[in-house]
Amino acid sequence: MTDGTTLLFGLPGVQVERVERLADGTRVVCAITAEETAAACPSCGVLSSSRKGRTATSPKDIPYGEGRIVLQWNKTRWRCREDYCERGSFTEAIPQVPARARTTRRLRTQIGAAIGDAARSVTEVAATHAVSWPTAHRAFADHAQELLTEPAPTAVLGIDETRRARPRWECCAATGRWVRVDPWDTGFVDLAGDQGLLGQREGRTTATVIDWLTERTPEFRAGIEFVAIDPAAVYAAAIRTPGLLPNATLVVDHFHLVKLGNDAVTKVRRRVTWDLRDRRGRKLDPEWANRRRLLRARERLSEKSFAKMWNAITAEDHSAQILSAWIAKEELRTLLSTVRAGGDPHLTRHRLHRFLAWCINSEIPELLTLAATVDTWWPEINAFVTTGITNARTEGYNRLVKQVKRVGCGFRNPDNSARRIRFHCTRKQRAATQTSC
Repeated sequence: MTDGTTLLFGLPGVQVERVERLADGTRVVCAITAEETAAACPSCGVLSSSRKGRTATSPKDIPYGEGRIVLQWNKTRWRCREDYCERGSFTEAIPQVPARARTTRRLRTQIGAAIGDAARSVTEVAATHAVSWPTAHRAFADHAQELLTEPAPTAVLGIDETRRARPRWECCAATGRWVRVDPWDTGFVDLAGDQGLLGQREGRTTATVIDWLTERTPEFRAGIEFVAIDPAAVYAAAIRTPGLLPNATLVVDHFHLVKLGNDAVTKVRRRVTWDLRDRRGRKLDPEWANRRRLLRARERLSEKSFAKMWNAITAEDHSAQILSAWIAKEELRTLLSTVRAGGDPHLTRHRLHRFLAWCINSEIPELLTLAATVDTWWPEINAFVTTGITNARTEGYNRLVKQVKRVGCGFRNPDNSARRIRFHCTRKQRAATQTSC
């Protein structure tokens, strides 16, 4: 029965002598040391045969069944008889329960997996396993340390920002004035491989990107061939820093360009509404009632919906500015869709000329701004049309980052936040995060 109980208990290094049940239903597992190497001195490594006394310890172990289980490990205190060893005595220790440990290693492994693999909060897991928050957090930190490795070189790097916390007001020590602080984090994603989130750095400035890339090896920086970003001047300035990424080509994500086109349509619609009615739009106004159709792609509109939108806005907006902005947005989408034709240079130049000419001839301020933006970023946009590289995977990881922050109810320590987020935003852990959050 003893051997069977020891096998069922399954803690390597100990042997179960008996199991007792207390009045409150708690089961006490009385165990002794079963590993001979436990009698080796931690300092000199020599096995001792001189017993000094007995002691008992009760490290927390993994739960089993509905009732509570308490491990009572009765171990021996040994004397070290080696003259050159400074240690006088020591107690037995096994790999599962090191010296002075208050929890078993398999319990810490289970806690770390529950927090990491299942994407649960530290507070919840600590309460479930009846340990303190620092104990559960250290267990996850050790679990993540074993799995997270230094980022390997990648050919395509994605860069994007996520909000770390709500904006707050802080008093500037130099000026004594209150300034608004808007916390952001910049994430770096492997778009060519399966490494997921390579790292995260606090801030969304040029220096933030430069500092993170500078910390990487020269081989890592030289291996980057493309960098996908949204039209952010601070990120572009960092990538264009001389000598930082010698072989990198900057690519602008098309999703953000389409968003710029939709924003231009919305701005024109709101301005025209104020010019016509001297107020904001209402549900009875045709341009407001069709606001969603204006933002929808032409191929996603049925002929009936398209005709309804077109006729209603034409009858109301005699200047035709709203529909001109809508046409400009569609011309921009047509230009970006050249990537499906293999980025044909002749077709690309033709569609670019048609888009710019339409915006310039319309003389609408919002469209002129949109055309100027596209013209400024055209080398990077043309890189997308040629390669088809997008930042879609980076946006997907941004969603996971927000899920992790909601589960953790926010993070006060940036290092803890970066570790937790990167652990969940790797390809190995992504499936578990999606099913749990």
